Amino acid sequence: MQYWIPKAVALGVILGLSGCSVFTNDTHHERNYRINKAVQVPGDLKQPYKDPTYEMAQAQYSNDTEELALRPPQQVLTLAAGSWVEQNDKFARVFFDKNDGIENLTAFIWQAVDTVATEEQAGFETIDKDQGVAVTNWYSVIAPSSKWFWEEETTPSQQKYKFTVAQSEHQRTASLQAELVDYKSDTVELTDLLKQQLEVRALNQVIAEFDYQYRVLLVELRKQQGELALDIGFDPQGNAAMVAPQSANLVVVNLGNVLERLNFTIIKIDSEENELHVRYEKPEDSVWDSIWGDEVVSLPISEGDYRIKVAPLDEKKSAVTWRDNDAELLSAEQLSQLQQSLTKAIGNKGLSI
Repeated sequence: MQYWIPKAVALGVILGLSGCSVFTNDTHHERNYRINKAVQVPGDLKQPYKDPTYEMAQAQYSNDTEELALRPPQQVLTLAAGSWVEQNDKFARVFFDKNDGIENLTAFIWQAVDTVATEEQAGFETIDKDQGVAVTNWYSVIAPSSKWFWEEETTPSQQKYKFTVAQSEHQRTASLQAELVDYKSDTVELTDLLKQQLEVRALNQVIAEFDYQYRVLLVELRKQQGELALDIGFDPQGNAAMVAPQSANLVVVNLGNVLERLNFTIIKIDSEENELHVRYEKPEDSVWDSIWGDEVVSLPISEGDYRIKVAPLDEKKSAVTWRDNDAELLSAEQLSQLQQSLTKAIGNKGLSI
């Protein structure tokens, strides 16, 4: 089974996200005035009365003024699983919860920071992960603007950022803060709004990388959970059994899914007892199997009903015993032959548990 993870995450085009609108009080600016000609009344009719107090000269003003470059504050994008922000937080900061599969949350965050610094070809001026602080070398979170047939070679500005990682006492949550510590540009002046936008851009880059790496981790976890490794061993009572490197409840679910593809009918799944009740029917030969290259899979057991019991050996291992319709355990020899056939059949059909 193939796994594909797109890394199509927007890292830069996020300055236009909603923030607070900016209005200027220029109601009485001359561009808002337009005094047109009075209504023309025929000479033989009585002219309307005009109060000289409010009489205005005919005039029209141009309202083409210089455009105002007003932008809202940048928003932190909590696109990674388990990420969130505090309302009205004045810092460029995000919080991460410890998702399933992450053993060390702060190390996972630092991995994302390291990757961004490497991709930006910046590296670090100083770094102390034990203290939770790192300062980058110069790089730019704003890419050169693209033109029709060329791209500008110079960036509008370069920055240095300090990343701070802080973990909660219960170690289930950690925060990441980005702070602009140095700035240089020949053309763009640093303002408070621009500083906020740059800090959040740098932070969003790391959040996007965190999200990508966690998706990769989930795929690896699914692959590990799907590996077939049924060895021969013993259950807690000393009976011959297949041994799987997975928890009992996971083996019940995955084994049931696989057996349905190998001519077994699932009669009942007892989740409380971690037991499967199944019925096996040997497959019939078909001319279409030979035409399409499918090998008929026949297991070295008799047709009939079986009870498959899964018992935990420890947190990461389980024992699988098989009993026939007479409640008799399969012998060690039968179980060994069945294990070898299952391994071959699952491999040939491209299945996994």
